[in-house]
Amino acid sequence: MRGLTGAGPDGARGTTQAVITVGAVLAAIALFVAACGTGGTGTRDEGPAHASAVAGAVASPSPSTTTGYRRVDAVALIKKDPAVSPTVKRGLKPCGTDGYPIDVTYGYLTGGSVNDILINVSACSDWVGIGTYVYRDVAGTYKNVFKAEDSPVVAEIDGTDLTVTKQVYDTDDQMSNPSRETVITYRWKAGRFNERYRHDTYYSRTGGDAASASDN
Repeated sequence: MRGLTGAGPDGARGTTQAVITVGAVLAAIALFVAACGTGGTGTRDEGPAHASAVAGAVASPSPSTTTGYRRVDAVALIKKDPAVSPTVKRGLKPCGTDGYPIDVTYGYLTGGSVNDILINVSACSDWVGIGTYVYRDVAGTYKNVFKAEDSPVVAEIDGTDLTVTKQVYDTDDQMSNPSRETVITYRWKAGRFNERYRHDTYYSRTGGDAASASDN
């Protein structure tokens, strides 16, 4: 009949294609909405905490099953550690609104499955480093495996090496004018940190260039 122009096979194909097109559009919209709901961030990566955040963290929560990262209460760790000097413990107080004068770094220094912890403690008055410590996870408890308290001192993690920087003063030196700077690199071996090499920079007393010397 003349009025049924879409009733044949061509008309059926057109109807089917229209249904498929509508379905595809609806599916695309659903995927877009789902993507917006997740925020597009994927797996959340959690890095080391800043000192002010670490101070209020819960001590020794369960370690991550993928990275071995475990955040700790660094302030409590320092204050409970018998290896830390009483002087450092007494000086470990909040610096006003800036929080505790500590810097915490997580990394792999001792070859364990859980991150080691490097803690640098500074003085509130001038932010000069007064102590640096490394803690290693031993059967679920962090043990002190390195300390340096000959201020000014600061340490950092360089790959799997521990790099410690010290300002060295002679007896007649003023605080603003150390005689030299010593950088010592340590590597974990046979259950302890062993010195690999050191580099000394001697400061000129006459205002000229500093002299350097290495001891491998």
